[in-house]
Amino acid sequence: MLEEILKSGFGQMGVRCGDAEQERFRIYYEYLTEINAVMNLTAITGEEDTARLHFLDCGALLNAADLAGKSVIDVGTGAGFPGLVLKILEPDIRLTLLDSLEKRVNFLSETCKRLGFDDVKCVHARAEEAPPELRGSFDAAVSRAVARLNVLCELCLPLVRQGGVFAAMKGPDCAGELAEAGTAIRVLGGSFDRTYSYAIPDTDVSHSAILIKKDGITNAKYPRRWAQIKSKPLI
Repeated sequence: MLEEILKSGFGQMGVRCGDAEQERFRIYYEYLTEINAVMNLTAITGEEDTARLHFLDCGALLNAADLAGKSVIDVGTGAGFPGLVLKILEPDIRLTLLDSLEKRVNFLSETCKRLGFDDVKCVHARAEEAPPELRGSFDAAVSRAVARLNVLCELCLPLVRQGGVFAAMKGPDCAGELAEAGTAIRVLGGSFDRTYSYAIPDTDVSHSAILIKKDGITNAKYPRRWAQIKSKPLI
């Protein structure tokens, strides 16, 4: 079932997913299911829901931004979404997976090993405490984290180089969050590019990706400590 859903769904989206990619998604799914039984990685389970609500959903980002051959960091990646899905579909992406929980990072490292991705960096750190060498070094940052957009911008934009892009995965109605984040985007050296809206094939689920261009250099005082971000978000 997984392979059929992926072949059909990605076909409708115009995203290539051949036999090799389907085999990797199968490996990913099987190991995710195994570890999810003993460690809470995702509430979405089963072949059909995982294929549609994780794999197809994350793969839609390839229609929102040109990530082929780019250096990409997935901030707050959790179980590897969207970063590992993007890597499976575009193996030449130079991927870094960043997460604050060591157990998740260990899962990601083992998953990459099973997928044959020896070039993926799995970093255990909070985004606001990311190693300094990561700052301003990526063509793109992506995030499917549940934080508000203004908070995500403070965590992600400092990691993006000038001329790069931050893609935030959101629900279908994200206009309010975008308006709220206007000051944060400007202060952090970015500008709103566009919102890419899409439907997951063969479902009634619609999502959006907000694309933020990185025009300038982010002031060194950002990101602030988490307590400051949480108590006084940029608005």
